[in-house]
Amino acid sequence: MTERTNDEIRSEVRAHYGKVAEAPFAVGCAPGCCAPTQGTSTALGYSADELAAVPAGADLGLGCGNPQAIAGLRSGETVLDLGSGAGFDCFLAARAVGETGKVIGVDMTPAMLTKARANAQAGGVTNVEFRLGEIEQLPVQGATVDVVMSNCVVNLSPDKDAVYREAFRVLKPGGRVAISDVVALAPIPEQLKTTMALSACIAGAASVADLEAMLARVGFTDVVVEVAPQSRDFITGWMPGSRAEDYVASASIRATKPGATKSCCGPSCCT
Repeated sequence: MTERTNDEIRSEVRAHYGKVAEAPFAVGCAPGCCAPTQGTSTALGYSADELAAVPAGADLGLGCGNPQAIAGLRSGETVLDLGSGAGFDCFLAARAVGETGKVIGVDMTPAMLTKARANAQAGGVTNVEFRLGEIEQLPVQGATVDVVMSNCVVNLSPDKDAVYREAFRVLKPGGRVAISDVVALAPIPEQLKTTMALSACIAGAASVADLEAMLARVGFTDVVVEVAPQSRDFITGWMPGSRAEDYVASASIRATKPGATKSCCGPSCCT
């Protein structure tokens, strides 16, 4: 079998999520790997209040975790969401950072951007903007972002090093990464890679050790990759009978860009 190029993988991912964005279905009507499944967002830890707070149509049930839970967002911060889809996590982040904050969503699928912008307009959300771009080459100025979030997207990239280099570039000194993603627990059988509805969803998963090394190599500190054992249940629902849950899991990924300016609270700071 001929190995696909990075551009071919991106085209496959773009086509898949373009169909998801344009399909006239509610969450739960398109089962498959990284596809909507009934009750996904509740199972991932989103509260009923959060689900009710976003514009209708923003939650497509495409995540594998809840980056909001680990981001620690504060009023006035600038947040970047990688692979923002229909805007679900962006709209929640917008609530957290308030009117003085800003949220930028980047997605490479035009149909998703159209959907997200329509959702923002319908919900009257004014501190969010959505930009077309690839997460390996972000359309964002360097050192302008406080938090980089993502939910079940980086695993789809064929060049994860580039994704994390770009995240490092756009973060301010002291900025942080808060990502939910799929990670590999064991070598993934070739048969599973080639029979999935969207092979990149699992085939592209990196191991915890590889992710830790990757983030450190880029320059991040305080790197933590924490596997969520409870994700086994919803991963089973992605591809029933495939045993995918034996090879991948959801994980929370946290890291910090060093260089934050420390505040001074006493005379010793100036001596």
